[in-house]
Amino acid sequence: MPRILSLTALVLLMVLGAPAALAVPATPPGSSASAAPPAPAQPASGQGPVWVISLADSVNPGSSDYLRRSLMEAQAADAAVIVVELDTPGGLVDSMREMVQAILGSPAPVVVYVAPQGARAASAGAFLVLAGHVAAMAPATNLGAAHPVAAGGGEVKGPMADKVLEDLTALASSLAGQRNRPAEAVKAMIHQSKSYAVGEALKLGLVDLMATDLASLLGQIEGYVVNTSAGARMITSHGRAIHFQQPGARQRLLSILANPNLAYILLMIGLAGLYFELSHPGTIFPGVVGGISLILAFFAMSTLPVSYAGLGLILLAVALFIIEIKVVSHGLLSLGGAVALILGSIMLFEEDEGLARLSLMVLAPTLVAVIGFFAGVAYVAGRAQLRQAVTGSEGLVGQRATVVAPDKVLLLGELWRARAQAPLVSGQEVVVRRVEGLTAWVEPATEKERQGS
Repeated sequence: MPRILSLTALVLLMVLGAPAALAVPATPPGSSASAAPPAPAQPASGQGPVWVISLADSVNPGSSDYLRRSLMEAQAADAAVIVVELDTPGGLVDSMREMVQAILGSPAPVVVYVAPQGARAASAGAFLVLAGHVAAMAPATNLGAAHPVAAGGGEVKGPMADKVLEDLTALASSLAGQRNRPAEAVKAMIHQSKSYAVGEALKLGLVDLMATDLASLLGQIEGYVVNTSAGARMITSHGRAIHFQQPGARQRLLSILANPNLAYILLMIGLAGLYFELSHPGTIFPGVVGGISLILAFFAMSTLPVSYAGLGLILLAVALFIIEIKVVSHGLLSLGGAVALILGSIMLFEEDEGLARLSLMVLAPTLVAVIGFFAGVAYVAGRAQLRQAVTGSEGLVGQRATVVAPDKVLLLGELWRARAQAPLVSGQEVVVRRVEGLTAWVEPATEKERQGS
């Protein structure tokens, strides 16, 4: 009987008290199981303002310098998020690579936003969109058409075309893989010049979202976590100040000038102006224009891949044209200058990828005009040197005079002391051969010289 009562008590204990007694098993102190697992750390976020960079320009050394400087300023301010408002027709590959590297290296989240409505991210601009940690587009915008072309819009041909195409395809594929973009759609932009409207780009996953304006964009990306060069970063923009970055005067000027064709034309105008000033001292205006043009040309070339060998040949050509003025070479120095100018112009810009070279439509007429100008000035200056002097003692040589006494002649209405190899006869017509001080050495005029009168 006691055994039955004990069993009944045990059953009642299990029904009424066991859940509480068995809920947490005993764990020895110090055991790892006694500590709760740590909560996952929240990604860091910048404490600074929202940094908005307006980039409505072609992709060139000027815009590259502007974007890189702006990103550095935003990073120094610990920006919560950097928004690049992009509207570009494309541009140079070297400049695009610099801009892509700056975006990829940013520790702050970079949102590349094709805006405002009607904007585009064409050609090199498409790579900037692919590089952004977040890609967004405004309504009525488009993205793509990234097939490489040479300067001036010409087609890159031959082995160079294959090299450039494969190089850009590899870069685009790397960006697509890093940002989880569709590789085939990205390749179509390069190989087929495919361009995507915002709806199609969003559907394919080329961009993350569509936003009508900046406020809509910031609202949609709030709380996004992206992987930057500094690790995972959370985008937080609520309550943050907004800093709008615009290109300064220096960036705008550099963007205008940072074009190989314009830089070359300015260089030629500058050299021609200084050459004219040196050959015709005192004209002033050509020298002033030439000096300003040269400074602008050197400012532009400071951001371009300039070949010093090409620049040296161009300067040598100008030196040969100047020497032609001083030394009578019957055109040989001018010919050498023309050859040096042509070779220097062709070599002036390094063309690693064949996309930043001078346009033939600019090079050919500029060379013809500049060579013609230099040769023309050298010819006129040479003739002026060979022309007989009309003033001073030199201007008297060759003049006819009349003997008025055995040692006196009437020369240009003045009496001059005269000497000759043979005795002089009054009334005799003579010609001045040289002048020594106040004495004119004369000879009897020939029949031809008398008839010339």
